[in-house]
Amino acid sequence: MRNHRYRSLAISNPDELIFGRAPKPVTAGFGLTMGAGEVYPEINFTLPTMSVDEQTWGEVEAHYEEIGSMIESTSKRLGVPGLLVEFELLPQMTEHPEWGAEITSILHRHLVQAHEDYGLKSALRVTITDIRDNVRPPILRSGRPWEQMLRSLELCAEAGADIFSIESVGGKEVNDKAMLDGDLQGVIFALGVLAPRDVAFLWDNITRICTAKRVIPGGDSACGFANTAMQLAGQRMLPEVFAAIVRAASAVRSLVAFEHAAVGPSKDCAYEGPILKAITGCPISMEGKSATCAHFSPIGNISAAMCDLWSNESVQNIRLLSGSAPEAYLELLAYDCRLFNQALKTGDERTLQRHLVDSDAYTSPQALVLTPESTIRIAGAIVSSENDYVRTAEAARASWKIINEAVGGGQLGLSTAERRWMERMRQELDGLRDDERSFIALMSEKYNGLFLPESYGLSELG
Repeated sequence: MRNHRYRSLAISNPDELIFGRAPKPVTAGFGLTMGAGEVYPEINFTLPTMSVDEQTWGEVEAHYEEIGSMIESTSKRLGVPGLLVEFELLPQMTEHPEWGAEITSILHRHLVQAHEDYGLKSALRVTITDIRDNVRPPILRSGRPWEQMLRSLELCAEAGADIFSIESVGGKEVNDKAMLDGDLQGVIFALGVLAPRDVAFLWDNITRICTAKRVIPGGDSACGFANTAMQLAGQRMLPEVFAAIVRAASAVRSLVAFEHAAVGPSKDCAYEGPILKAITGCPISMEGKSATCAHFSPIGNISAAMCDLWSNESVQNIRLLSGSAPEAYLELLAYDCRLFNQALKTGDERTLQRHLVDSDAYTSPQALVLTPESTIRIAGAIVSSENDYVRTAEAARASWKIINEAVGGGQLGLSTAERRWMERMRQELDGLRDDERSFIALMSEKYNGLFLPESYGLSELG
């Protein structure tokens, strides 16, 4: 059941949408308060290329023990005032819930030690893998993968998780096909009809476990949707303007987690985070230039402009000339956060933010839709509507207008091909049906066989 629906903005003034400050700070773990006036690093890591199975499990544990020890020593060496540690389970660790819990326990133990030894304020975010789409079309509300996910949440909570997050996949089976076809209406069907229904179902279950186990429900991420579009655009397999509009539209399905009792901080790979912060007032984690170890993007600076946590996305535990890659990236994050916090301390945060924004804003339409001003416009369009489908369409329309105005004003340059796509998308947006039921009927015929209506509670399609 939806906890509530946001009908107004928590932050309506772009000047108040700033890094380090959120109207609804969150405290977790060992006294780490996020969004209350400081930006903290969020370190994220993974294994080097290797098998994860019973034969290699001892080696897997050794990697995470090494990372845990590194976090203790490096945080102390750098004088990090606070730290969020994110453990993203690999699929095998969710399929074997005890495995994910073992690594959670290892990392929790090291944070306990750091707190006892030198008072490090810290928390552990655990992100389980959404394994429900191991088969297509995915069965989302029952079956062994779903049971494994629930068990993984329970065991990781008992092992020391402070915050839960997920990158959910509901609607992705349609979204992937629609994006490859350049079908914006199909993407809106995936993001505005299918995904919100799945996020609602999923987060009702996650928040139920969080309440029982005293874990903070963090947030969801549209990584599999909008970040996929960003990467396809980077490979010139999709227009940048298309990826920018997908980014804006993706915020609605991530917002549903907050309307089902998530409180933040949002996931680092959820670049829709600024829109979520404007609507909910909850703290957000972001990544950008600090995440080049995981992927490239056209939004390396602007993504930092409104963050409350600054993350590296994920880095393999391999050796560099300086030391381990996770240690190198923790140092990078720590120095970035020192700069954020010095600006906040001296009252120069808006100057720093302006430089972060202006250095990216007109280099890509994907950056343009993430300025504080654009964020407020898109967020306002979302809360002006009741229905998730209409909200998604309005977010897409708002982002299209933002891009079109910048092109018309000579601030943003687009190629001839990208301009043609702008016109094509305008026509698709203008052609969207007002009535959700008729839109569902149209899209279900178009994407028949790719998804199971019962996975989304769509009885009208049964």
